[in-house]
Amino acid sequence: MISLPFLSRVLALALGLASTVCSQNAPPARRPNIVLMVADDLGFGDLGSYGATRIKTPHLDRMAQQGVRFTQGYAPSSTCTPTRYAILTGEYAWRATTKKTGILDGDAPLCITPGRRTLPALLREAGYHTGVVGKWHLGLGDGMVPVDFNRDIKPGPLEIGFDYSHIIPATVDRVPSVWVENHRVVGLDPADPIEVSYRQDFRVEPNGIDRPDLLKQGADAQHSGTIIHGISRIGYMRGGTAARFRDEELATTVVQKSTAYLEAHQHQPFFLYVGFFEPHVPRVAEPPFVGTSQTGVRGDVIQQLDWAAGEILRALDRLNLAENTLVIFTSDNGPIFFDGYRDGSVEDSHGHRPAGDLRGAKYLVYEGACRVPLIARWPGQIAPRVSDQLFSLVDLPATLATISGVTQPMESNTDSLDLSAVLLGRTERNLRDHTVLHGLSNTLALREGDWKYIPANASKPVSGQGSGANPSDTRFSANRITEPLLFNLAADPGELTNVLALHPDKASALQNRLQRLTQTHTRTSQP
Repeated sequence: MISLPFLSRVLALALGLASTVCSQNAPPARRPNIVLMVADDLGFGDLGSYGATRIKTPHLDRMAQQGVRFTQGYAPSSTCTPTRYAILTGEYAWRATTKKTGILDGDAPLCITPGRRTLPALLREAGYHTGVVGKWHLGLGDGMVPVDFNRDIKPGPLEIGFDYSHIIPATVDRVPSVWVENHRVVGLDPADPIEVSYRQDFRVEPNGIDRPDLLKQGADAQHSGTIIHGISRIGYMRGGTAARFRDEELATTVVQKSTAYLEAHQHQPFFLYVGFFEPHVPRVAEPPFVGTSQTGVRGDVIQQLDWAAGEILRALDRLNLAENTLVIFTSDNGPIFFDGYRDGSVEDSHGHRPAGDLRGAKYLVYEGACRVPLIARWPGQIAPRVSDQLFSLVDLPATLATISGVTQPMESNTDSLDLSAVLLGRTERNLRDHTVLHGLSNTLALREGDWKYIPANASKPVSGQGSGANPSDTRFSANRITEPLLFNLAADPGELTNVLALHPDKASALQNRLQRLTQTHTRTSQP
């Protein structure tokens, strides 16, 4: 006969195990406000907490000390638009078949279908107010007619889940060089309407080819379109003179609009997505940050970025919101020195390695192109630690949906995994066993455990959608992979030695898995 004490112990053990399993995936007792800050072209080695010594980033370093700093955080793509698409949709951008998700121009149509259950739409369903400030780069308008920047501009952020937006349409180096608040260009004079073209010069304003004497920074041919406040851009623009932003005021505007948003919505759950512009080109530091780093203007604008992030964190403290706000900081892809403007970044680097010890840079599929800083802070919920668990930014929608208590799960065909247990430190396991990395020209690679497989792609044209890539530029020649590559990242984190000949079976298995992942749209279950 089994004794009652024995049965009690067995029952208690079973209940304890069940409680442990459930607690890994259960939402927290209280749902937090969420601030997601995404830098632009910031490298794995650009912050002090990730090893930088010539660039000072005290605010983000402090945030890393107070929360979790991931060493295996990945941007899904090594370029802007595809990663931002994945962050908001939970889907790898290279899967999109009906919308262009390459490097979009400033007049490109919205690449996310209105009505889709995006990250902000999910959170809005859960009662959050949702806002976006800063860089957008996901298109505007429906593509049926050219975007008219003189009227209501939609669809845009408000049509895919945001309640408020204050954005620039694409990158700082692309026209139109204006802010758009909700559906309207800020400060536009109706008597001076805006026209935009990426095909022909209007020939009414100076461009960088004809008037290099007007430039603050020299530029290559691609970036030598219309000159806006001393900097030539990609594309051509006329009109909208009063509405044109000044590069020296961009960071301050992001801080002002972000803190105003926090103040306006401090008494309700909110989700604020902040798209910083630094250290993307053209790099122009605001006066207080000029010459403050040891690595020239690129380092200066990273220190400016750190200040901006610090101001948002300070606003949370001032409003007594910090204790119940989950703040996540990351970057949309890896770093690059020269990206169209001759700003001295290469000459002034003084040994700084923006990707740390990792190989590669923006546009490629090596680790330095896609592995990015990833820091999360939530006092009392995230214990300070450093984690080497795998985390992709495509996982943010499913993860934040669980943390915010969303009752309707994401669609089953997304690539987003619920890694809330990883983010909150409830498990030490790797709940994601792989990630697909995406580079220019839809080059794909597979990271699985310690292994990294990159197929040969020498037959692919080295170009991007839109005018984001110049095929003649030597920056992109490294994207041609003439033979398949296999790296063991545990033994060779710098991807220096191709070990495919030593492990042909492993290479074959990874090649087959990558093909299956690209041919199907079924999410791999979590272990």
